[in-house]
Amino acid sequence: MTTVKAHRFPVSVEWQEGRLTLATAAGKPDLEVATPPEFKGGIPGVWTPEDLLVTATAACYTVTLLAIAERTRIELLDLTVDGTGHVELRDDGRFGFVAIDLIANVAVEPEAVDAAERAARYAKDACLVSLALDTPVHLEVRVAAREVARA
Repeated sequence: MTTVKAHRFPVSVEWQEGRLTLATAAGKPDLEVATPPEFKGGIPGVWTPEDLLVTATAACYTVTLLAIAERTRIELLDLTVDGTGHVELRDDGRFGFVAIDLIANVAVEPEAVDAAERAARYAKDACLVSLALDTPVHLEVRVAAREVARA
């Protein structure tokens, strides 16, 4: 008999003033979220829903790759994932996200380069956030070999 996993991620967003809101989740720090300054009434210096969507995509990819590397015993020496969301007029005539680009910079020992490249590409297809989006997520993987000094 298999056990089916089910998870819930409850959050609450409360309007503060103007275009400023406060996002809360039990046991986590509160997060101010506002309209981006590029839009009317936007607030500079505050996280935006657009920032959070790109962040969620990049962070999900990152932790998915970390889990895959752990499971396949690939020792990551360094990992940075940069994300850029592209918002513009879409083919359907509406304004919105047309793509999210991720650049994964991975460092591993020389003998792990091929395995790390495969894991990094697989992580894109296993990321729950990317799978939930209609917006295409493009991935560029840069794997660098780095020697580690052994004592």
